[in-house]
Amino acid sequence: MELRYTGQSPEAEISEQFGNWMEELFDVDEKVVYLDADLMGSLKTQELWKKRPDRVFNCGIQEANMVGVAAGLFLAGYKPFVHSFSPFITRRVYDQVFLSVGYAHKSVHLIGSDAGIMASANGGTHMCFEDVALMRIIPGACIVDVTDSVMFHSLLKETVDWPGVTYFRTPRRGAPDVYKRDTTFNIGQGHILTEGTDATVIASGILVATALEAQKILKAEGISIQVVDPITIKPLDEELVLRCAAETGAVVTAENHNIIGGLGSAVAELLAENHPVPILRVGVCDCFGQTGTVDFLRKEYHLQPEDIAEKVRKVIMLKKER
Repeated sequence: MELRYTGQSPEAEISEQFGNWMEELFDVDEKVVYLDADLMGSLKTQELWKKRPDRVFNCGIQEANMVGVAAGLFLAGYKPFVHSFSPFITRRVYDQVFLSVGYAHKSVHLIGSDAGIMASANGGTHMCFEDVALMRIIPGACIVDVTDSVMFHSLLKETVDWPGVTYFRTPRRGAPDVYKRDTTFNIGQGHILTEGTDATVIASGILVATALEAQKILKAEGISIQVVDPITIKPLDEELVLRCAAETGAVVTAENHNIIGGLGSAVAELLAENHPVPILRVGVCDCFGQTGTVDFLRKEYHLQPEDIAEKVRKVIMLKKER
């Protein structure tokens, strides 16, 4: 796949585009509605609220009630998209999401912004490293760890009629461009971004761009790696993961999330049961968040290109020792 990734800042931040994307959905489908928990400034949807007060609802700082309202709107025939910061739309309202949406077989689209280290200066209480783990254990849930604005825009449209809980974890700003604008995305179908023979790196969200930087480091050393974006952590593209594991014989996962319960766990579980190969995980190692810049947090939690490259070197050694 041809990429336009340069390691630079995006042409336009997600927060600058999101309101336009929702308005596109409104224009295409009269049943789409948007709910927010008094955080419209974060995704810059205030103007959309003024233009479409019949389709945009500020539910205030009461996320549990907001999820209940979304469930009710679904019963009335609407297609709700619901936003708050990632810990508030998952951890804080988990019972409502699990029961009122998941268990009740309603279709509600949750958007959790500033996931993981992207919470930055908001600190440890807002730094959600457990949201994927929580969403993964809801039967039938769909989980998208947003790589860049092209993916997010495409999958917002793709999931309008997706049943059950859909969860987007997304940065608001600072996600480098990875995909060309005409790239197509499908639920449960991953993308191979670079071909390789020595190991496979399966990365999600902001760590996809990081994995591509690690690929450059390793290529200079004569090490050839596949970089794979699963697109959805759940449903996972099991066929692709198993095929890549068989081709390279070694796997590294990389995610802006706790290594427990997230992408790394999903891939490790699949491989353990179906095609055991050496696997190592890059991610947050069972600890809480803290305040800091994104650059500081990447170093603190070992989420840099060199961290991925080092795990690749180790997993290749493990493969050779088998």
